[in-house]
Amino acid sequence: MMQRLQGNPWRRPGLLVAGMLVSLVFLTLSCQADKKAPAPPPPAVTVVEVLPRDVPVSFEYVAQTQSSHLVNIQARVSGFLDRRLYSEGDIVQEGQVLFQMDPKPFQVQLDQAQAALSKQQAALETARLNLARTKPLAEQNALSQKDLDDATGQFESASAAVEQAKAQLETAKLNLSYTRITSPVTGVSSSARQTDGTYINPQNSLLTTVAVLHPIWVNFSVSENEMQKFRDERARGLIRGPKYKDYEVAIVLVDGSVYPFIGRMTFAEPSYNAQTGTFLVRATVDNPKGILRPNQYVRARLKGAVRPRAILVPQRSVQQGSQGNFVWVVGKEGKAEQRPVTVGDWLGEDWFVFEGLHSGERVVVDGGLTLRPGMVVSAKPAAPGKTAPSGAPPSAKGTP
Repeated sequence: MMQRLQGNPWRRPGLLVAGMLVSLVFLTLSCQADKKAPAPPPPAVTVVEVLPRDVPVSFEYVAQTQSSHLVNIQARVSGFLDRRLYSEGDIVQEGQVLFQMDPKPFQVQLDQAQAALSKQQAALETARLNLARTKPLAEQNALSQKDLDDATGQFESASAAVEQAKAQLETAKLNLSYTRITSPVTGVSSSARQTDGTYINPQNSLLTTVAVLHPIWVNFSVSENEMQKFRDERARGLIRGPKYKDYEVAIVLVDGSVYPFIGRMTFAEPSYNAQTGTFLVRATVDNPKGILRPNQYVRARLKGAVRPRAILVPQRSVQQGSQGNFVWVVGKEGKAEQRPVTVGDWLGEDWFVFEGLHSGERVVVDGGLTLRPGMVVSAKPAAPGKTAPSGAPPSAKGTP
């Protein structure tokens, strides 16, 4: 009898308790599995509010400087070049003597012209006295009319000879003065084309050049496509130029620094270049210290245009889809909406949005990669300063 009790395990109290605990655990796990898992929290995104405002914009072009007055210094007479009187590459002043030619032959010609004038003046005086004696005698019929006519002709011929001699004297004076070759403007000089002792004639009369530096011209080209783009945007009210087209032109040097003087647009070529499809625009800039030199490459930044009531959003908020560009907008109920947009140029780290957004809407800046239409999100404003429009010029070109 005792053996049968020992062989039945359920009659042992310890084993019975253990079985009841295992059953209780399985029942508890089964009840928890029947309960639903809690919903995950809505994704967190940062947003910026759309605030239209007038935004000044500028446009940059590769430009090249040009002297506003480039003068070729040439000899006006033929002769031997005595010496150069300036230092090549220096700034020369208006009226400064640059070259001296041998003046002796021209001084001789001047003396000859002076003597010829004196001779003709003496002949004129003789003809005048002869006419003065002949005229009253002819009136008294003491001399014939032919005698009076001859005296009158001699006087008029002598008068003409005097005028001719005066003209020759002036020519001789001019030729002598031309032996001192001066600069007609103040500017930077180039190298001398002829050396001392060279015989100068019309074939080698170019001696040097002088380039005016103040003011200086800055030339750049605008393409037909850029011009048409600006016309279209202006017609749609997306951009507005300055009054009277008075654009300011800032010059950006090769190191990125901005030249201290502001220029103005002074000329635009009336027709396009047939080879390049562009037309020339010129700005005039003060250059009193001669920092800018001719043929220097710079960048011309046009200022004065404004995009009225423009909408700017950070570049990272704009995404590319199969249908074009789009942004995520958080509605009043906190739901995400995918909004197609039409974008324009860049402004610093922001992008102009021409169509698709309205004032007061909230655009997702960060956290938009995992969103789906209609998804509820937790929106918080972006940190101040990280999404504010920058003052840098647009990266895309435009034209006034």
